[in-house]
Amino acid sequence: MHVTQDELERALRETFAQQVAAPRPGAADPAGAAIRRARRTQRRRTATGLAMAAVATVVVSAGVGQLGDATRRPAQPPTVVLGDPSNQARPEPLPSPTGVGGPPVAPDAGPDVLLDGAILGADGERVALDGIGPAERAQRLPENAGWLVVGAPTAAGRTLWAIPRGGTPQVLLDGADAIAVATDGRQVAWRDGGEIAAAGLVRTQLIAPVRTPAPAGAVPVGFVGNAVLVRTDPDRPGHALWSPATAPLEAGSDRTTLNVYGVLPDGRLVGQVPGKVASNPCLALLDPSRTLTPVETACGPALSRDGLGAVSPDGRWLLLNGESGKKAGALLVDVSRIGGTPADQPLVAGHAGPPLTGSVAWNAVDEAAYVDESGRLVRLTPDRVHAGEPGEATVVPGADASNRPVVVTGS
Repeated sequence: MHVTQDELERALRETFAQQVAAPRPGAADPAGAAIRRARRTQRRRTATGLAMAAVATVVVSAGVGQLGDATRRPAQPPTVVLGDPSNQARPEPLPSPTGVGGPPVAPDAGPDVLLDGAILGADGERVALDGIGPAERAQRLPENAGWLVVGAPTAAGRTLWAIPRGGTPQVLLDGADAIAVATDGRQVAWRDGGEIAAAGLVRTQLIAPVRTPAPAGAVPVGFVGNAVLVRTDPDRPGHALWSPATAPLEAGSDRTTLNVYGVLPDGRLVGQVPGKVASNPCLALLDPSRTLTPVETACGPALSRDGLGAVSPDGRWLLLNGESGKKAGALLVDVSRIGGTPADQPLVAGHAGPPLTGSVAWNAVDEAAYVDESGRLVRLTPDRVHAGEPGEATVVPGADASNRPVVVTGS
């Protein structure tokens, strides 16, 4: 029936008026009450309809977004698994017993070592790392909040674990071709297929990953400030610096650098370059602002090209493998003598001990430690080495030549 609302209300009032005995409608006005109830019901139904329409719109939009994400996903799973806070399935970082970090590390406590799936602290602490496989490198997290462990290479690639104090190991990267961690433990870079990626590390989570195409064979080997140091070809000399925040990786400008051992406080790098005799490389100070151009060089002792070694935190000393005085082993080099070294001031300050087999851990003061071929922990100070006393080798319980510990770097 084509009846307007006003006509319907008038008809309803007339009907109620005819049914009452009095000539005038009562004060209660039953017709008005019925009309008001009808209007309230109509408003409720309208509001409910609008709410249901809004919910349907959100559901449809979410479905379209998920469909779009599904169509953008690659057919194969990614090679690298990120511990990125944007991943809703990530494990939450566990607080350490002291709130912010672990207990402070005493300067003379010595380094921690990783052996048989456990961290053996210099203070006697033992932290079992369940699920951690063979490790190649280990490093403390900032504020001594735990450890980072880089797994040994396998057919499936490398794995990076974060182990918070009081927590369980968390996988940050899995299946990476190569992994590099900044000395302060706040940045990570890795090779993933045809790309090199870098991300910040906050507590036990990787954040803001950035990627760039990379030539075949190029791998990250360290950090210079916020730039990633990349070895451009494993079979030829040459490195490049990639700044993830500003530019893509540009390789090919440096064709001379064999190895890089560390960064000095003034920003220059300590590296190794070919000498006049191919079998005897030299040490050099490299300028990162000039595509790693050597600005000072020093030659003399027979240096190993294995790339093992590290610069002390104050930039004064370099520990690396080589041969001096027909005696092979770890050599302590005075970095301040690279370039224009007088004849009466030799470059090598002394023989430090047996050869290095892995990372070198410098503490925040003046002591270095490393593991030798037999699995012993060698500790030394520059003053003693300069006085003719090589490092002291101690046996790590349970370690031997076939089961060598991994020294934990970072202080």
